[in-house]
This record gives sequence, C-alpha cells and structure tokens, in this order.
Amino acid sequence: MKHVQKQLEVSERRACGVMDQSRSSQRYQTRPREAEGELVGRMLELVKNHPRYGYRRIWALLRDEGFQINRKRVYRLWRREGLKVPAKRHKKRRLGTSENGIMRHRATHKDHVWSWDFVHDRTEDGRALKWLSIVDEYTRECLALEVRRSFTSIDVIEVLKELFLVRGTPGHIRSDNGPEFIAQAIGTWLGIAKVSTLYIEPGSPWENGYAESFHSRVRDELLDSELFTCLAEAKMLSEQWRLEYNHRRPHSSLGYVAPAVFSASLAGPAVGAAPLPTSRPAKRKQTILS
Repeated sequence: MKHVQKQLEVSERRACGVMDQSRSSQRYQTRPREAEGELVGRMLELVKNHPRYGYRRIWALLRDEGFQINRKRVYRLWRREGLKVPAKRHKKRRLGTSENGIMRHRATHKDHVWSWDFVHDRTEDGRALKWLSIVDEYTRECLALEVRRSFTSIDVIEVLKELFLVRGTPGHIRSDNGPEFIAQAIGTWLGIAKVSTLYIEPGSPWENGYAESFHSRVRDELLDSELFTCLAEAKMLSEQWRLEYNHRRPHSSLGYVAPAVFSASLAGPAVGAAPLPTSRPAKRKQTILS
C-alpha cells in the first residue's frame, strides 16, 4: 500500500510538544567537521595511488600519516564518495596431505621458513617475462622479486647467494615440485648451505599458501596494472613495488602494519648465517628454467 504523506496545519512548537521533541534538534543542520575536506582529499589521493586497496588499508595509511580517525569514519566517507567496496570473499578450507604444507609446518620466527615461486607476464612486444619471488613466511617480507626473460639454475643460485649474505640463511625453503626447484644444481647448493627444502604435495598449491597469496597481490597490483615496454622498465617497477610492499603497504595479517615495520619490531637476532658454498657441481651443464 502506497504511503501518502499528509501535511498538517499546526505550528512547529505544538508539533514538537506532541512528539516530545526539542525544537533545537528539529532545526539542527549537520555541519562538516573541521579539516574533513583535507582528510577526504588525502583519502582520494591514496585511492588514486593504490586503486586496489580497500578502505581498511587506506585507513591504516591515513593513521600512519597522523590523522586521528577511526575505521568506521573512513568507511562512511568511503561510501559517501562512491568508492569501490571490495566484495566479500569466502575462504575455502582445503587442507592437503603433505607434511611440508603450511598447515603442518608453520614458520615460528623470522627467517624460519621462506617460500619461493615464479610468476609470468610479457612485455608489450609479446616477449616473456619471469619473476622469481622469495617471501619470509613469518614477517611476510618480500625478500626478492627478480625479473628476467628466463632463469638458469646458476641465476637462481646467484640470487640466493646474495640474499643469504645480506639476510642470513633460513631454516627451510618451501616450494612446489616444479623443475625450477628440483634442479640438481640448486638442490646440491642448498644442501651445502644446510637449508632444508620443503616440497609440497604435487597438485596442491594451497599448501604453499603464502607464495600463492603474495603472487595474487603481485598480479593484482603490479602485473595487471602496468604495461612493461622492456625488461629494464619491468626491473625498475618491480623494485619500486617491492619497496612499497615492504615498507608502506599495510598487511592485514600483521595488524595493518607494513612487513618491514613488523620485522623491525621483533626482539632478538635473526637466524645466523651459515658459510656459503662457493663451488658448483662439477661437469654439469647449465639448466635453462623456462
């Protein structure tokens, strides 16, 4: 039934008296808070610079910049400005059977378990690009995001060698069973460095969930957002994104602080570095990992 609004010929004083309502509240008009224009302007700038961030990460960035604001207010302004609200995602529980998966072999401290994997894209001329990512599962830091046309086993070893010298050796490295990770040259070198390899169950990518989650962020915020004209440009943009991810991007699982900030807050030294192997397996051809 359609509701018909009827206007009565009574005074405001009498109507407020019948409704037991203060006349001042009837006449009240909302006024914007002081500096709200500055807040909204900065929020829109952050959204423009990070179009794939939701309102929670934008709130965390505003908080880090000194704005005294709670998350509900950011959400209200977000909706008022007509910004995108990320769709709710329902998580699936798919526990694998491998003893090396993330559910059964969790990282308990910094540099305990690293995960590594490859992700692919192309330059504007159609030539292949391949990224090697290495992530600390405990701090969520992206330790390396190297991009090349292709990787050889020696290339991978050189990336690991440089990272071990700077960061120290981890206890374990988790990966799938791809040919890139079961190459004999890499396995031999990791064995000499006393780094244990955790190979997940074949066909169970969810058991390497940290790498999969990180690559979804790389794909969403970098690869699908940038058009790479050449390898040099891909290298530059990848390093810029890695630094932004580590030092500025709020991470939801870390209480909306950046991974590098969380890592710096941990008490105690990281796992000590073991002596690095200097020799390569004798009489072995260089393996192309395409």
